[in-house]
Order: sequence, then structure tokens, then C-alpha cells
Amino acid sequence: SLALISLVIFFKDFGNFSQYSIWAVLTVIVVFEYNVGATLSKGFNRALGTLSAGGLALGIAELAGGQLLEVVTVISIFIIGFAASYIKLHPKMKPYEYGFRVFLLTYSIVLISGKKSSTTFFNTAFYRLMLIAVGAFVCLVVNIFVFPIWAGEDLHKLVVKNFRGVAKSLEGCVNGYLQCVEYERVPSMILTYQPMDDPLYSGYRAAVQSSTQEDSLVDFAIWEPPHGPYRTFHYPWKNYVKVAGALRHCAFMVMAMHGCVLSEIQAPEEKRQVFSNELRKVGAEGANVLRKLADKLEKMEKLGAVDLLLEVHEAAEALQLKIDEKSYILVNTDLWDPSKRPKPVEDQENPQQLKDTDNKDFVFTSLSEAVDFGDARGMDSRAQSMFRSGVGSTLPHWTSTDSMFRKSTMQWPSQMSIHADLGAPDVAITGNEYRTFVSASSLSLATFSSLLIEFVARLQYLVDSYQELCMVANFKEPAAEPALDSRGPVAV
Repeated sequence: SLALISLVIFFKDFGNFSQYSIWAVLTVIVVFEYNVGATLSKGFNRALGTLSAGGLALGIAELAGGQLLEVVTVISIFIIGFAASYIKLHPKMKPYEYGFRVFLLTYSIVLISGKKSSTTFFNTAFYRLMLIAVGAFVCLVVNIFVFPIWAGEDLHKLVVKNFRGVAKSLEGCVNGYLQCVEYERVPSMILTYQPMDDPLYSGYRAAVQSSTQEDSLVDFAIWEPPHGPYRTFHYPWKNYVKVAGALRHCAFMVMAMHGCVLSEIQAPEEKRQVFSNELRKVGAEGANVLRKLADKLEKMEKLGAVDLLLEVHEAAEALQLKIDEKSYILVNTDLWDPSKRPKPVEDQENPQQLKDTDNKDFVFTSLSEAVDFGDARGMDSRAQSMFRSGVGSTLPHWTSTDSMFRKSTMQWPSQMSIHADLGAPDVAITGNEYRTFVSASSLSLATFSSLLIEFVARLQYLVDSYQELCMVANFKEPAAEPALDSRGPVAV
């Protein structure tokens, strides 16, 4: 575009075209954008601002004239500048913000140039308008006919990409949680919400942060003429934003599940394995729904007669039934009976001395007695092993009287590293504190499961938004599909 518009310099036989050719070059530089919609939007704004400002400046100059021109110039520039600067801040004027800037620039330049002579005044306005029109025309021709990049098509591809990214993150969160993936140190980029190479993080992050990009592409897409598969005028681009918003609503649940993977408090591996089949099934079916919607959207097809949510609803119901059946795993059932609740430590000078449920004092004088204490409390094999290693290494050094959970300088130990924290010197952990940690770690499994079920529930709104897009955009009918299952949708 710049190479073509530079040819204006050699049009010396056409008045002052070569003298004012800089306006055509500037127009190409500021108007030409990456996609067609942005170029059309800026071109329209520039044309509207230039024509209106040029006409207004010429009219005011003709009415004032004579010696009053200087006074009228100063006063009118102040009034016009005040009005244009504040009107463009109105929300409804946002699409025309660039036009207001061009209007103010053109009005000031044209009106000030009239101070020299009327001939210069008219030439400046005329050639500026003509060369801006030439520059805008060259931009549109090159942008549309040489190598067009459509904002609407970019929006379409962006939503499809976000569908697949959230599906990948969902599967990764479930598999990582069941495989007990441990982060030795949470990457700082996750904590500050910055891009990073972790596919688990980057998948849902793109969907969560794409709202600004989607709004920008929609503003440009509405300027584009019918093209390619988008052959209708007033194509419903805003429905793409609605579908993307429903997807973002689901992505927040994936983001929360990733937080469970990164959390300091982790459920024991053996408890996760109890629900592993159901959790993995729900994660796989949920990701499958997102990928099917991505494929349908990419092909611009309707959903068809088969219930897309049937299998994921059945998987979520199976998970819910398993939780109801094994709910005792998620809580400490020994504490349901008030008579069996542990008594507080009375001897604060000796944290090794604990009250039993029968008000009998336990004083650990040897490792074997501490192990017997753990067995009597009904700890599982993994807990006994961690308790044994922690007690064995810290028994001679139990001198702190403060609870480890009340120390501001100490982090809450994760289930994966509890044995290391228990082995630290000058750390006292009582039976009551151990039970508190075990209960919290078990509840983290319930949290992850409930977030996954909530994700399934939010899929319904996503499917409804996609069906609405299918109707208003007149998507094509899907290809032949398997026979419809006679069973209806299963409520979660």
C-alpha cells in the first residue's frame, strides 16, 4: 500500500498532488490494519472526521472572514476541542473515538491554514480531502483483494481454539490429581497470572483472558461485508461472544480444579483411588463434550438429535452416587459421637502428654508407645508410617508449646511432605492437630469432586448458547449420526 501510494509523488502534472502527497502516505500508515474489519472501521472514521471537520472549518472561515478570523479561530478551536474531547468519552461513542480525533486534528489544521490566504485555505482543505480518500481507497483494495484477513474468521477460530484448550486443561487437571502430581514449587508465573509453558495452565488461561480480544474482534467483524461461509448481512457475531462467555463460565471451574492440584493440603493417594474411575470418567466425558462442540463450531454444524450431555450426566451421577456411598472417607467419622471427641491438652509444659477419650494421660517415653498410640487412633497404614517417622525423629526435641498451625512463619504441610515437616526440629504435633489435618486433607478431595460436578452442570448453559448460535447463524444440518438413544437426559 505504501509503495502504491508513493506513486502520487510523481503526479506533478495534477495540480499540487505531489506537494500534499504526505497526507496520502499518513492515511495509509494510520488506516491500514491487520484485518479487513479494522481497516474499514478506521477508514470510515477517518473519512467521516475529515469530511465533517473540513466542511465545518470552511463554513466558519467564510462566515467570519476579515479581521475577525483570528478571534473566531481561537474561540471555535476551544469550543470544538472541548466538545470533541468529552463527547468521545460517552460509551455509545466508543466505536467512533478515532473519528473524533481525526475531526479535531483536521478542523484545527484547516482553520489555522486559512490565516495565510483564502487560496491556501481552500487548497489545503481540498487536497487533504482528496489525498485522504486516495490513501483510504488503496488501503481497502490491498486489504480486501490482495490478501484478506477477516476479523470474523479470526473470532471463529479463537472460540474453537478456546474450546479445545479448556478440554485439554480439564483432562490434565483430573489426571494430574489422580496421579498425585506434586509441584515442588509453584511457578511464579501461575501466581502472577502470566503466560507459561504449562499446558494445564495455558489451556484455560487463554479462554479466561480472551474476553478483551473477543470484544475487539466483534467490533471489527460487524464492519465486514458478507464473505466466505458468513454470507448474510448483519451476521450474529455477538452470539459468538455469548458462547465464549458460557465457555469461560466453565473454564472458571477448571481453574479452581487446577488450584486443588496446586494446593498445600492434599488428600491421601489411597483415598483418591477410591473415586479414581468415576473422576476420570467425568473428566473424559466433559472434555469429549467440549471437543465435540469445537468440531461442530469449526464445521458450522448443528448439534443434531443425539443428546450431547447424556454420557457426561450419567458419569456425574455415578460420581455422586459413589460419594454418597463412600462419604465416610471424606470425614472423620470417629468424631461424630460427642463422647469420643478428643480432650484438649492440659499440661502445656509437656506437649507429649495427651488426653485420651477416657481422660487418661498418655506420655510417650519410647517410639513403640507412640506407634501404639497411632494404632489405637485407627490410623491407616500411610498415616501410621508418616506418624512413626515424625514421632521417631522429633520425640527427643518436642519443646515447642505452640500449635504448628498457629505459627505464622510455618507453612501448612501438604500430605505429600508431611513426614518432612514432622521431622523438623522444635515442632510439636498433637493428636488433635493430626486429626485436624487429616480431616482438611480429606475434604480437599470432596472439594475437587464437587468442582467437577459443578463443571458438568455448567455445560448445559454452554450447549444452550451454542444451539442459539446455530439458529440465528443458520448453521448447516449435521452429517448422518448414530441412532438416538432411547434414554432421556439424566439430571445431575
